[in-house]
This record gives sequence, C-alpha cells and structure tokens, in this order.
Amino acid sequence: MADGAKSAKAVFLDRDGVINRDSADYVKSLAEFSLIPGSVEAIAKLTQAGYEVFVITNQSGLARGIIDMAGLEEIHRYMKNAVREAGGEIRGVYFCPHLPDEGCDCRKPSPGLIRKAAEENDLDISKAVMIGDKGTDIECAQRAGCKGAYLVKTGIRELPGRDRMEEWKILRAVADDLFQAADWLIADEDDDNR
Repeated sequence: MADGAKSAKAVFLDRDGVINRDSADYVKSLAEFSLIPGSVEAIAKLTQAGYEVFVITNQSGLARGIIDMAGLEEIHRYMKNAVREAGGEIRGVYFCPHLPDEGCDCRKPSPGLIRKAAEENDLDISKAVMIGDKGTDIECAQRAGCKGAYLVKTGIRELPGRDRMEEWKILRAVADDLFQAADWLIADEDDDNR
C-alpha cells in the first residue's frame, strides 16, 4: 500500500470444497471444475465489503502428473473471470504443487502459502481470516497467525470431530457454505468495529 500501512482486511480461501466442488479423484481439467452455487457471489460480497481475497490451495495433481500447469492456469483463469463477472476480485491464487510426503513448507497445514501471499501483498496476517473445508485449512491459518477461521460443510470429507475443533482457537464457526461464512465474517467484523 502506498502509505506503508499493511492491508487490514484479507481473506484466504481454500479452493476445492469451498469455491468449487471437490473430487476424490482430483479436479484435473476445466471440464471437471464445477463452481459451488453461491461461491462466486460470496467472493463478490467480500470484495465489495473491502476484503482482499486470496486463494490458498494444495494442488498435488501437478506432482502426480494428472494435470499440467497449463490446465491449472486455465481453471484459475476461469475461476477469476467468473468472480470478476459477479463483481468481485481474487487478488491472487497461491498453490502447493507438491506431494504430501515431500516435506515442503507450502503444503497446508504448513503456513508457507499464507506467508508468501502476505509478504507479496503487504498483508497483516494477524488481521486476516481463512475459510476452508478441512482441518488442514484451519490448522494452516492458526500456524500462520491469522485472527480467525471458518469451516464450511461443502467439502467431500466429513468435518473433524468436535474434540479436534477445540484445538483450533481461531475457529469462529462452522457454516453451511462460503456464502454463509462470508455473511458471518462481514457481520463479525462490523460488530468488532462498533
């Protein structure tokens, strides 16, 4: 930002299971990429409420050889255009291309992608929020130092047990979908600013 101050309103979104339907066989092409109803509108609502929106996603399909960079870029271009047409903006997409056992620092739950997005966009992580559909999303946000997180029920895996959720001090609520989480986030922030 021009005045040297860090952006105060950033939201990190997981992709598969939050913005688009997830698949146990991975989303390998644009033909398999299906937006969850209301997700694009939710991102537009966040944008219009003054949030900078970033996508933080594990994409091990690259390392597995089931999608190439051109295919991934095509999906992300489509997603960003759909959001733009709805009146929103995705400021950046950050992805981990590695397999789970490669030991990188960018695969969630490691906080590398959030830290990279924050550094490249001058974001204050301590004022940022994460919205995801898995425990790894919430753990990533907590390890990065985010102030809050929301879990959504639109993923393909069962939500973690209540006992596991208690470990995540930053978890604010479990929402039905991204649209509900966005509504709650905006309402929570309005309450915080009163």
